[in-house]
Amino acid sequence: MSVQGTIIAAAEGGVIGSGRTGANLALGVGLLGLALGWATRARGGRRVGLGGPRAGAIAAMTAGVAGTFLAVLHLATSSGGPGTGNGLVGAVVAVPLGLAAVFLGRRALIRSRSEESSGAQGSPGRPDGTARLRP
Repeated sequence: MSVQGTIIAAAEGGVIGSGRTGANLALGVGLLGLALGWATRARGGRRVGLGGPRAGAIAAMTAGVAGTFLAVLHLATSSGGPGTGNGLVGAVVAVPLGLAAVFLGRRALIRSRSEESSGAQGSPGRPDGTARLRP
């Protein structure tokens, strides 16, 4: 089976379960991205998990894009309407979750870049990062 066929089958729930599975997967990935983006944004320039703020922001944006892609794919391939048990409502909810994760990740990435360029990561008061001598 090709990669495209596998992705479409997974979004329809044919590979791993019922029709709701694709929507639940999109919801989970979108929520993960939202949590990563929120944590990265809240921690500012400090570490998030094993990486710095830039890694957390990129991970949040990646998870958000993946969650949105899975949700849109599920919406495009699902049959029936809301309330039929195929996960259509879950996919509709997953789209803004994924987009919010991308938005938060982007904001955190901009913030980390501005802190790096302003010298906030170096020594206090010295934009070149050299140590300040105390009397």
